[in-house]
Amino acid sequence: MTTRPPALASWVDPPASAVREVVARALAEDLEPLGDVTAALLDPATTGTATLVARSPGVVAGRLAATHALTSLDDAVDVEWALPDGSTVAAGDVIATVSGPLAAILTAERTALNLLCHLSGVATLTARFVAAAPGARIWDTRKTTPGLRALEKAAVRAGGGANHRGNLSEWVLVKDNHLAALGVTEAVRRARSRWPGRTVQVEADRIEQLEEAITAGADIVLLDNMSLDEIGRCVALRGDAARPLLEVSGGVDLETVGAIAATGVDLVSVGALTHSAPVLDIGLDVTPTTGSVPRATAPTHPNEA
Repeated sequence: MTTRPPALASWVDPPASAVREVVARALAEDLEPLGDVTAALLDPATTGTATLVARSPGVVAGRLAATHALTSLDDAVDVEWALPDGSTVAAGDVIATVSGPLAAILTAERTALNLLCHLSGVATLTARFVAAAPGARIWDTRKTTPGLRALEKAAVRAGGGANHRGNLSEWVLVKDNHLAALGVTEAVRRARSRWPGRTVQVEADRIEQLEEAITAGADIVLLDNMSLDEIGRCVALRGDAARPLLEVSGGVDLETVGAIAATGVDLVSVGALTHSAPVLDIGLDVTPTTGSVPRATAPTHPNEA
């Protein structure tokens, strides 16, 4: 019996439908048109056990995607996870154990690792930003890899971050190019009229625009590329009011995020969480068992192929 995590094991998990779609595309990319011509050399009776092992410290994410990749090709493959998404790992920690038909494991290996390493990298970078910015929430942007947004945003949650809007339909975000045609007050008025109940966010690169956004009743104001002094003045202008929430964007990295958070802003958005996160190094170590050919002549798993 294949062990698969529940479709929605926790709030950090991505939608199961998104996982299935991403994995199907990734496997098709590797297998069309002739399938895995190397794994086909193996005796179908050959089974194996493999461990997913962290090669470097970080935060795990992508469990559902890796599981679906490893089990999609053969129901006899079993995956047992030692750690859930959001877990901190050290180099050498075993994340999961995989067992079953060796050909299916080796065919799915690269797809599973590509997703697990990338998403764990997103979670790891997010955790670093969260640790560096006490007092403010770190959230992502729509600067995501096409087709991977739901999975990458889930990885941000696994790293302790929060999600900005998932797509253009979720809430109104009036940015500088919109403001050039509308202005702050008119943009907020139209948004309230056409989309009542939706969050309305306005970008501001000057303190005067924040003042206008407060008067107009915006829910969130994005302070774009402001200096620390300007951000501090904006926080003071908002005062103790619950709204608008103040978000900072632009010029944010691990060196600057702590000082930005210390100004008292509510949110700091970081596009790098998803568009520039380095992968977390995770390996799959395989041991053939039943019916295996001699080790000297057996095909090995191409970790870097």
